[in-house]
Amino acid sequence: MLASNAGALLRAMTVPRTMAQFAGACAQHHAIYDVGNSTNIKWHEGGVSTEQKEDMLGQKGCVLWFTGLSGSGKSTVACTLEHALLERGKLTALLDGDNVRHGLNKNLGFSTEDREENIRRIGEVGKLFAENGVITVVSFISPYRKDRAAARALLKPGRFIEVYMKVPIATCEQRDPKGLYRKARAGQIKGFTGIDDPYEEPEAAELVLEAVDAMGQQLTPQVSAGKILKYLHANHII
Repeated sequence: MLASNAGALLRAMTVPRTMAQFAGACAQHHAIYDVGNSTNIKWHEGGVSTEQKEDMLGQKGCVLWFTGLSGSGKSTVACTLEHALLERGKLTALLDGDNVRHGLNKNLGFSTEDREENIRRIGEVGKLFAENGVITVVSFISPYRKDRAAARALLKPGRFIEVYMKVPIATCEQRDPKGLYRKARAGQIKGFTGIDDPYEEPEAAELVLEAVDAMGQQLTPQVSAGKILKYLHANHII
């Protein structure tokens, strides 16, 4: 068993000077450990690196994290961006807050604790996609700064791109595509972000997209997606 793994070990560490050191290194290489409530596990490195996959795809894996109030246009701009990237031959994955609650997160509600777990799970999923070279588009209200910061911390610098849909709540209420604001104002929904639960604005988002331009003209989803494409080009993601 030592012989079969010697090559990998020699590449991964300084060559031990004694057999005792070599045996110790082998034991460490095969060590199992606990992570959270998971016991007796170990990390397995893939045979194909992130860099090799990115070279094949002609893009850098990243997470574009759309955050903002309900009705701010997150999903609309995210979908528009995904189509624009497809037209350019780029591989994407779109993770939408409502869609994820149909499966992976269907056991979560909207308490503070469940919202935190909601974002934790999607942050980990986004990381997995990004580490495989995929441009991962995440569209979640994600109202709390600490949860977004935790998702950012999972990725290398420059690979987490926060996109803040900075749209006033009055505009979001006017749009109200799912009728949720009306229900929240009527007391039919409790803990609704922006009404009786806080939304903590990003303090240093990579991109801030507003509903109107400096002249007060409404910005289309295509214009907003175009701004993101420029950022991705400028930062050598695509």
